Amino acid sequence: MSVDVKYTALASATGGRDGRASTDDGSLDVKLSTPKELGGAGGDGHNPEQLFAMGYSACFIGAMKAASGQTKIKVPNAVGVSAEVGIGPREAGGFGIAVELTVSLPGLDKADAEKLVETAHTICPYSNAIRGNVDVTTTIA
Repeated sequence: MSVDVKYTALASATGGRDGRASTDDGSLDVKLSTPKELGGAGGDGHNPEQLFAMGYSACFIGAMKAASGQTKIKVPNAVGVSAEVGIGPREAGGFGIAVELTVSLPGLDKADAEKLVETAHTICPYSNAIRGNVDVTTTIA
């Protein structure tokens, strides 16, 4: 499937999970550290799962706003998404991730909220990138 690319982000990392990661424009530069649960020292750095969770949360809100035009359901101003990204060994070998999205749509009835989230999940580029490879669950809070 081809993509008509409209924007490209560039970021680099050095040192792996205990190094640094930054964007090419210098707007984001973070220290990385491996969580104790994965055998690391922990510490005050961030990890790739946290960064993925932040990106997925923000992107999913954008997808809901795009879905609003298709569904005619207005996204509340106080919309929020929390993403939990878990990592661990896979039965087939290697490591994998699992994602839980908790979506807050204050003021929307359950049916409209479910329709909006379902439609957003088909639009969101993060959802599309991992579909069929990562278990994603959505919960409406």
